[in-house]
Amino acid sequence: MRAIKPPLRVSEQGFTLLEIMVVVVIIGLLVAAVAPNFIRNIGTAEISRAKQDLRSIETSLNLYRLDNFRYPTTSEGLEALVTNPGENIAPNWKQYLKQTPMDPWKRPYHYASPGQRGGDFDVFTYGADGQEGGEDTNADIGNWDL
Repeated sequence: MRAIKPPLRVSEQGFTLLEIMVVVVIIGLLVAAVAPNFIRNIGTAEISRAKQDLRSIETSLNLYRLDNFRYPTTSEGLEALVTNPGENIAPNWKQYLKQTPMDPWKRPYHYASPGQRGGDFDVFTYGADGQEGGEDTNADIGNWDL
């Protein structure tokens, strides 16, 4: 005699291949709809971070000037905010930044003193492309924009 199997309970039934494929297609459509907005926001976030970094560097440079009666020269650069350029150059030096700042695209910020745009100094980045000029995320961002 053969044993008769009891019918499967609803809780023991699995998903069909068709049901799984429908769910995968729906997830793909959702990702395709959301991804462009997310990627666009990454560029905006990088620009915002660069502007915030520039404000912080500008504040550190002003503190350096208050302590040492001058801004670092172009050749001393932003490194003068991290390591002491010398007792005779900066007699009241303190560490103004923990490390030399990098822009959101992993390149060092540029510094010029006196500034070329009418200020005491220029601190800037060339944007995502690393080239002078450009638009959107490739545009130059400097303390003159703040």
